[in-house]
Amino acid sequence: MALTLAQKIIKAHLVEGTMEKGQDVAIHIDQTLTQDATGTMAYLALEAMDIPRVKTELSVAYIDHNTLQCGFENPDDHQFIQTVAKKYGIRYSRPGNGICHQVHLERFGKPGKTLVGSDSHTPTGGALGMLAMGAGGMDVAVAMGGGAYHIPMPKMYFVNLHGELPAWSSAKDIALYLLRILSVKGGVGAVIEWGGEGIKNLTVPQRATITNMGAELGATTSIFPSDEVTRAFLKLQGREEDWIPLASDEGAEYDKVIDIDLADVKPLLACPHSPDNVKEAAVLGDIKVSQVCIGSCTNSSLADMLRVAAILKGKTIADGVSLSISPGSRQVLSMLSSCSALQDMIAAGARILECACGPCIGMGFSPRSAGVSVRTFNRNFEGRSGTRDANIYLASPETAAACALTGYITDPNTLGTAPSVKLPDVFTIDDSGVIMPASPEEAKDLVSEKGPNIKPFPKGMPVGDEISAPLTLKVGDNITTDHIMPAGAKILPFRSNVPKLSDFCFTVCDETFPARARENENNFIVGGSNYGQGSSREHAALVPLYLGVRAVIAKSFARIHVANLINAGILPLTFRNADDYDRLDQGDDLTLKGILSGFESGNVTLADRTKGIEIPLVCDLTARQADMLKAGGLLNYTRENAK
Repeated sequence: MALTLAQKIIKAHLVEGTMEKGQDVAIHIDQTLTQDATGTMAYLALEAMDIPRVKTELSVAYIDHNTLQCGFENPDDHQFIQTVAKKYGIRYSRPGNGICHQVHLERFGKPGKTLVGSDSHTPTGGALGMLAMGAGGMDVAVAMGGGAYHIPMPKMYFVNLHGELPAWSSAKDIALYLLRILSVKGGVGAVIEWGGEGIKNLTVPQRATITNMGAELGATTSIFPSDEVTRAFLKLQGREEDWIPLASDEGAEYDKVIDIDLADVKPLLACPHSPDNVKEAAVLGDIKVSQVCIGSCTNSSLADMLRVAAILKGKTIADGVSLSISPGSRQVLSMLSSCSALQDMIAAGARILECACGPCIGMGFSPRSAGVSVRTFNRNFEGRSGTRDANIYLASPETAAACALTGYITDPNTLGTAPSVKLPDVFTIDDSGVIMPASPEEAKDLVSEKGPNIKPFPKGMPVGDEISAPLTLKVGDNITTDHIMPAGAKILPFRSNVPKLSDFCFTVCDETFPARARENENNFIVGGSNYGQGSSREHAALVPLYLGVRAVIAKSFARIHVANLINAGILPLTFRNADDYDRLDQGDDLTLKGILSGFESGNVTLADRTKGIEIPLVCDLTARQADMLKAGGLLNYTRENAK
């Protein structure tokens, strides 16, 4: 049977299950990564599993999110992560070494390997031909402990690229083009494979921009073949020995094929407040811009930076525009500083930020009130920038640079001839920013160091046959993890302190929710379509758990978030009839009945005692997920099955 590239990698790593669409498959994981906003909880989970050493081929802990140190909280978390990494056999990428996805692409990713990371943009690794997936921290901890990663066997989509990009169009525009076609939920349950003769001119960093943005489609992951382009990139990184050729079999079958003529891809922007609200730059030219941010894990490669520097060279940014530039890694920054590119940026008026996520997660450089910010990032959710009423547009580095120069949203085609950029023949290789772990013998005497802000995991409660609770919160479609558990410089330092973090839960939607939830022993939440869209942060499940949320009932769920809910011991249910969503009101007194039998039948009944009605719900769980809920979540389940 002819197999797609993703099917080949899954088959080579299959531990349990059959490769039938929608069926649970357990996959052996070769590599893991964490970042500091999710890493502390992941490593607390790892410690709770009581294993002496990680069992993966490679695990890396990156410090790239919470790098502002306005108090003791963030540096304490960094110290904890470093001490855990040293003890358990994990490499530690220290602050300033770069953004996890950029550094992993440069130094550690390998074609054909499996990777799970506690960050939703882990699919960036698909640019190298990896099966790279975002996951909750508990799932990553299980993988580090040698456990398999479970997913529903995905559908296979193929994007067939042909032709060549116009001079001012870029990989970011390709990603936005597909988002306009499929929407933020169009890739749910699918692996998106990119191919066709049009990929031959896409470099690995360009491919990485595309696979990174695949997370915004809701896809399980995105992947490119490992070809001579991949080999050339790894050679520049001094890792040519890591290269193997990988491609789909001739005649492999796909559930959907999307043809894109690259000549049709114009400079695009995602308008507020969703990555799929995509319009052409040429039709948005009357919008005044107050801020431009260039960088993030999506567009911070050396090629991106050199292109921006060439556009800015000899010019000055417009009055009233504040421009930040964040190189993606220390390698990129070092190479920019060794040529004139960094000086060209500074001379144009840019502010150079550290090699970190920074403004993308609201960690500094927030826009002014009601400001318009054009960013080369991957998400423009409302409030994510740190300014509630800001309007965030997503664009390519070329379009962003053009906006910085004119002060308006600008089609870069209006700037004349596009500059050509040549990459160096030799790249700077310096891995001194990665601290190696102790040897197994040395590690025996090491202990992790926990600061006072690091609090224990909230305890999951076994799910029984019946749960009664008020409908404490009802929300609409496309609720993101930023709605549930906001990011930003004021909140992120408490990512290891769930009790404190609970003060902010759902306050973007309803400032009174935390207080109302604390008044009840149990709580229910009702949501619309694509509930939990966005990042992999398991805090969006752990904090509701702490506040007594026992079940979430929605029209549909995002893949990673539904897994995180189950991991936390929260029951996810969907409406059998979507119209029943309208029959429920916040404050209704509800009871879920027949839960345990529903684990097998797939049917659970919701009784609304306030209205005297019953609503049928779907309980779509695997046997393993049902057992996890009966145990009270993944940690309890793992402990019970380790006995």
